[in-house]
This record gives sequence, C-alpha cells and structure tokens, in this order.
Amino acid sequence: MRVLVVEDDPLLGDALHAGLTQRGFDADWVTDGGAALLALRTEPFSAVVLDVGLPVLDGLEVLRKARADKTTVPILILTARDAVRERVSGLDRGADDYVVKPVDLDELAARLRALIRRSSGAPGPVLRVDGLVLDPSARSVTLDGRPVQLQAKEFTLLQELMLNAGRVLSREQLEQRLYAWGEEVESNAIEVHIHHLRRKLSTEVITTVRGAGYVIPKAGYE
Repeated sequence: MRVLVVEDDPLLGDALHAGLTQRGFDADWVTDGGAALLALRTEPFSAVVLDVGLPVLDGLEVLRKARADKTTVPILILTARDAVRERVSGLDRGADDYVVKPVDLDELAARLRALIRRSSGAPGPVLRVDGLVLDPSARSVTLDGRPVQLQAKEFTLLQELMLNAGRVLSREQLEQRLYAWGEEVESNAIEVHIHHLRRKLSTEVITTVRGAGYVIPKAGYE
C-alpha cells in the first residue's frame, strides 16, 4: 500500500516515513504543500498523511484543492493537541480522519489500514477470497488454513489484488502501487512476483487477463 507523507518537520517526517515503511507501507515523503498537490495530481496513492502547518500551501488548502480536483484518496490530517478548530475545519473540507501529535505510529498505521479498507469496500480488517485470508495488521496469509510465507513485495502485491478483487489491475498500476519514489523496478518485477505467488499459493488464485493485467476473481478462483 503506497502512502504519501506530507510533513515539513525533518525529524517527524523521517520518523513517519521510516515507521510506516517498517509497518509494511510503501511511503513517499514530501515537505511542502505544493509538492503534495503535485504528487496527488500525478501519482496513485492508497492514502495520505497530511500535516496542517506546511510551507507553500498549508495542509487545509492542499486538502481543499485535492477535493476540488475530485481526488478520492483517503486523507488523514495531523494536528496539534489543542487545535480543535483545525480538526473540525479539516473534516469539513474532506479529510477522512485525523491523528493528534505526538503521533503513535502503531495507531497511525491502524487508522491508515482502516481508511484504505473502507475506500476499497472491504467489509472488515481481514481480507478473504474463498480460502485465501490476508491479515494486514499481522502481515499474515493463509490458504485453506495453511500459513503461507511471503516476501514483503509479494505480500503487498497480493494485498492490492485482494483489495481490488474482481477488478483487473495492469502491470503499470501494480508497479505504481508497490514501489515508492527512488525504488529500482526491474522491467519484469511484477511478473516475477506473480510467478512466486502462484507457486506458493495456487496457479488458480491469480488470473492473467491477456493484454490487460491481473485479477483475483471476486467470486473465487477460476
């Protein structure tokens, strides 16, 4: 799950970037509102962590412009402990949630997972497609009750496909969702990850739609 962190404080921004990465997110980090708006207009993200006090454009203005652009990505705002007015204003302008500074990284990660689930239409914290079960918080996968050990990118790829069960995702879309800025992407990386997932799970779990991409059928495996 690729998330955008928007925070101008270098210590907090670095901690958010590192902490979310450690918790299974592919995190990109920008330090001003102008860069945040450009990123939202040009790159796909599963969620955004948005500070309010930013240079160039403040966080609430970024939020307003993003929603005016019809951006539907879940946006979680960071706010000071006593800034009730900021929280109300942010929620009224289209924020989906907020977290009070100082930030607890485990709570932040849990809130982001919940926002991403809801935006994808997933009914609960655990993703299920027939006998395939993925638990984002525990970073665990089982197939018909059997634990399956996955590498980090394999887990993220499977999670994206399960969040979008029934919807075909192209190789380019999957690359954008799996890799943050600066990460090296081999030309056949997605194909390799798909091959490994099929070997560890089942050849029927992921369907190739020729010329379009990959899908986990919503009603079960084909």
